[in-house]
Amino acid sequence: MNTLLLIIIGLPILEITLMIKIGQQIGAFNTILIIFFTATVGIYYAKKEGINTIKLGMTSLYKNQIPIYEMLSGASIAIAAVLLILPGFISDVIGFMLLVPFTRKIIITFWLKNKYQTRVKKNEEILDADIVEDEKDKDEL
Repeated sequence: MNTLLLIIIGLPILEITLMIKIGQQIGAFNTILIIFFTATVGIYYAKKEGINTIKLGMTSLYKNQIPIYEMLSGASIAIAAVLLILPGFISDVIGFMLLVPFTRKIIITFWLKNKYQTRVKKNEEILDADIVEDEKDKDEL
């Protein structure tokens, strides 16, 4: 909860500070143009990657495979599109990282690896066992 609050408060402060610094260097109008340009290019690329992900998901379904990676990829593309719509350079960098297939795969793999490892650590006390039926149990039925 504290991390989410820190992100909600800290990210806009960083975005505004960075926009002011870049605006001082290249001018306010050029900064605004760059923000609109990255949003436009990012949304176009998000649409293109989303369509490719849907095609890959359908291919997985035709092969009778569960399209887990494609579902996670589609969710990350949606998050990337939202980040690209938001004005700011930090959110644009994160959005483009989620859009590029190579970095998206690394991020998804890293996230799954961490999530799976924490689940394994929580379930260390679970024992694996087999059920053995005894002759006496069959006679009682």
